[in-house]
Amino acid sequence: MHKIAALALFATFVAVAAHAQPNEILARWVQMAPGGVAEARVAIRDNVCPTAVVDDKIVATQLRAGSDDKFPVRLCAISFPLTVRSVSIMGQAVPVPKVAPKRIIVFGDTGCRVNPNTIQDCNDPKGWPFPEVAAQAAKLKPDLVIHVGDYLYREYPCPNDDARCVGSPSGDKWDTWAADFFTPGKPLLAAAPWVIVRGNHEECRRSGAGFLRLLGPFSFAEDAPCAEHVAPYAVPLGDFDLVVMDNASAIDCCVGVTKALCWFSCGPSSDLVDTYQKDFAELPKLSARPMWIAMHHPIWGVTQLRYGMTGCCNATLVEAEKDAGLPPNLDLMLAGHIHTFEAINYEKGLPPQLIVGEGGDRLDKAPPDLTGDTVFTAKIADGFSLPGYGFLLLTRGEDHWQVDVFDASGAKERTCAFAERRLSCPAH
Repeated sequence: MHKIAALALFATFVAVAAHAQPNEILARWVQMAPGGVAEARVAIRDNVCPTAVVDDKIVATQLRAGSDDKFPVRLCAISFPLTVRSVSIMGQAVPVPKVAPKRIIVFGDTGCRVNPNTIQDCNDPKGWPFPEVAAQAAKLKPDLVIHVGDYLYREYPCPNDDARCVGSPSGDKWDTWAADFFTPGKPLLAAAPWVIVRGNHEECRRSGAGFLRLLGPFSFAEDAPCAEHVAPYAVPLGDFDLVVMDNASAIDCCVGVTKALCWFSCGPSSDLVDTYQKDFAELPKLSARPMWIAMHHPIWGVTQLRYGMTGCCNATLVEAEKDAGLPPNLDLMLAGHIHTFEAINYEKGLPPQLIVGEGGDRLDKAPPDLTGDTVFTAKIADGFSLPGYGFLLLTRGEDHWQVDVFDASGAKERTCAFAERRLSCPAH
């Protein structure tokens, strides 16, 4: 670097450092974006978007969303290719992507539930362990984090100053997003770039407007109506692609009813089936390479209901997939929504599925042994579930991926190997 250029860069660093205050950046993170790029975003109180330094080059960040009554923060962003070496904003480094990440954290369903029917103990780490989950996952030094959706659960005010949620904000606004996601997730947001999946709690009737503003994958227009669905897109991860699919609105009719009653009691709407048929049909166009898919609703998951009955799957996605099918290069499905861990291999050539909805919200139950269960159009060749909160770490090996299941305290519970479209999970 020439001496004059070096001095100019140094002066910029000094100016940024002198201007910056510890509380000016309220949140900062990097998320993988459509088009094979990454995007760094910061939420600040300042009236002007800050500058960034990308590989020693000074670049201005761009306004994504201004301040308003519900979101009294300015959101600024900058996109950059996956090959950059370093990025800093206001003197603070942000994580940059690995072209072929070797250590991937996966989890979802992380917020603290406050509604008329259920109140989690948001002020107790045992009652709401997402802060601990994020801290323990960050210690593993991941190259990438995949969140499979559902970030904001504090949808209603805390009733009567209940000690479990006293002082908690509620509704789709900045304070709630900070309490449920950005503040507890800070160590993991600082550790690696993220892949962000939309969950059903981010539907437009819930916190969709805030999601699209803060975490949405595409550009944001403050005067535009909330988009109920965004198109799938591919994220290159070395020798394979991860396709992100927004199935937040897929009707999940099997909650509280048996498999036999599911289709008749709350079958899917034709409009939604058409939406997801188009998404499934788009998958081969998004990638001809080996592919994983990350979505919120699993297609063929299993939950345990009362009286020993089991509920399953997603009627909308089952119907949509029936005609479009899944492409032969789809090797693995990642999903959440069911608040437990499940590892499932299916018969008839379907790709395996990992369900990882155990990140913090109130847990669901599932049968410990899923082997042999028939889930509408799919039969489970072998599979199991694990109770409790936690997360996954997928580690790339020479000929397989190691899948380690951790509990909320960071203790390893189970290890699987994933290769050639199959999960191998020997019992202890």
